[in-house]
Amino acid sequence: VQLQASGGGLVQPGGSLRLSCTASGGSFSRHLMGWFRQAPGKEREFVANINRSGGSTYYKDSVKGRFTISRDNDKNTVYLQMNSLRFEDAAIYYCAARHTILSVAVTDYYRVDDFRSWGQGTQVTVSS
Repeated sequence: VQLQASGGGLVQPGGSLRLSCTASGGSFSRHLMGWFRQAPGKEREFVANINRSGGSTYYKDSVKGRFTISRDNDKNTVYLQMNSLRFEDAAIYYCAARHTILSVAVTDYYRVDDFRSWGQGTQVTVSS
């Protein structure tokens, strides 16, 4: 699948943003979807993922309770709702996809190498 991320921007600390990632060219509903981020000078890191049905999710500890990943298989889109944003959340955010069988443990898929398809990234800036 090809992925197109959008929704990034400039937000103040404590603010919210919703990122979107739309897939094309493949069976979106057969892919586990993930969000990663990369800050300047740092490695790309896992943020969240969601299984094919949307019924199971997994988060990086530091975003639990603030970020919510969801998907709409009819729209071939995965979302990342980000609330209570902090300075340390600033990064380029990437969506990623991995074709999986129906029943997988989302906790097994959090490494960059676990995902085969990547979007181009969308910049999130947190500044007062």
